Amino acid sequence: MNIAVLLRRAAADHADDVAVRLGEEEVTYAELAVRAGRFAAFLRASGVAPGERVGFLLPNVVEYVVGLLGTWQAGAVGVPLNCLFPDAPLRHAVTDAGCRLLVVPPDDVERVERVLEGATPELLTTGPEGTFARALATNPPTDEVVPRLDHDDALLMYTSGSTGVPKGVRQTHRNVAAEADGAIEFYGITGADHVLNCMPMFHVGGLQLASLPLLLRGGQITLMPRWDVEKWLELAQRLRPTVGGLISTMMIDVGNRTARQPVGLDSFRFCMFGGSRTPTAAIERLEHGTGIPGTEIYGQTEQNGLVVTYHPGEKRRPDSMGRPLAQIVATRLVPVDGRETERSGAGPEDTADLEPGDPGVGELWVHGDAVTPGYWRLEAPEKWAVDDDGRRWFRTGDLMSRDTDGYLYYVDRIDDMIVSGGENIFPQMVEEHLADHPDLAEVAVIGTAHDRWVEQVTAVVVPNRPGVTVEALDQWCQVHPDLRGMHRPRRIEIVDALPRTGSGKLNRPELRRIFP
Repeated sequence: MNIAVLLRRAAADHADDVAVRLGEEEVTYAELAVRAGRFAAFLRASGVAPGERVGFLLPNVVEYVVGLLGTWQAGAVGVPLNCLFPDAPLRHAVTDAGCRLLVVPPDDVERVERVLEGATPELLTTGPEGTFARALATNPPTDEVVPRLDHDDALLMYTSGSTGVPKGVRQTHRNVAAEADGAIEFYGITGADHVLNCMPMFHVGGLQLASLPLLLRGGQITLMPRWDVEKWLELAQRLRPTVGGLISTMMIDVGNRTARQPVGLDSFRFCMFGGSRTPTAAIERLEHGTGIPGTEIYGQTEQNGLVVTYHPGEKRRPDSMGRPLAQIVATRLVPVDGRETERSGAGPEDTADLEPGDPGVGELWVHGDAVTPGYWRLEAPEKWAVDDDGRRWFRTGDLMSRDTDGYLYYVDRIDDMIVSGGENIFPQMVEEHLADHPDLAEVAVIGTAHDRWVEQVTAVVVPNRPGVTVEALDQWCQVHPDLRGMHRPRRIEIVDALPRTGSGKLNRPELRRIFP
């Protein structure tokens, strides 16, 4: 079923309620349905056929929500593009998707035309005088929803591409609806909920977690076009939202800002955070400074954003991300430590899974309604495995352990593991301990070349006050019980900021380029 049917049904049930707010502008559900119907009519009149792609290179603005809903209603595929992409990844994503139209802010038109080198799709500009508004004004709204089946694509979301060109992740109507339903059920979202959405909608956190579940239940969305910790705190106090979402970097900003001047934020039922592994010290700073016990989320674009989390109010287990959402995914932990498989000659898909409580480390594999059917124009067979029952499992590349109650503990990325002197060292475990240092705001650990050990543990850190020295940090590490031996950073670099991808994740490849 076309997800637009479900969204229009919710709009009819909550016609007079506010759906989306940006600054002083408030759009009711009835008006949202009319605007989306106008955009759908424009797309059909422009010859956009079912299954063709419409791109959005935007911050969080009202046109984003209107445009995506109208795109689905017309049977087309939405392509949310990372507005922080450099030129080459942006060019690749737009041309690879084959976008018929591209919605952009007016200030970005010159850049887009230059980057795409003449292969520019039709551009629609946002704002009251833009061509997007003109398209709505000149097309009467349609109530028709073009039929789409569960396996038809609803979205192409391009990964950040920090390890190469971005990959277009296909997300079907069934994927998107299942993910939204899973979040609604797990978090108990109702029409009374109000989300303060500062996570970008080109990211699964901003769209599939912080927007669509609210829209399907008749809730309210307040958009933030750009991250500003002071603005977020002001909106949170004035509007009293019940739901929040923060990329880990944003959560660290809030925790650091309120560490010495706490701000009580008691309206939140829960506040999700994720995007990258977050040290326990940063989570505790958030709760100390705001009263918010953060709700950790884990997922990937390939899983539509949410696979592991906690129920609102559930007590967080130290260092654990929570438990899988069994409603929408099945999970496996496949060992990577070379243990024997069930039968001689078996491939990794036939390996005996780690049982709950097994002390080993395994790669998380997922299968289910929320998992992508594959990449756009790219096979990537290494990302998939087929078991004896013919089920396709997506290999996340994330290493985890699991306790006896089924809680998962993130260890590291398979390709981030450091091998120093023949010992396996997981960078994020070192980061967890190093983040306990009171003078550090952020930390990142990578492997760099060493003449004897082949690789050494290198810490790149951002101080939270002036005067922090490498020598003092090294002395602290030497006496820390969990940072001795091969786990102690042999090289420490102090920087003003860590490199991030457009979705806010730590850009380890860029860090390795800066510090070879």
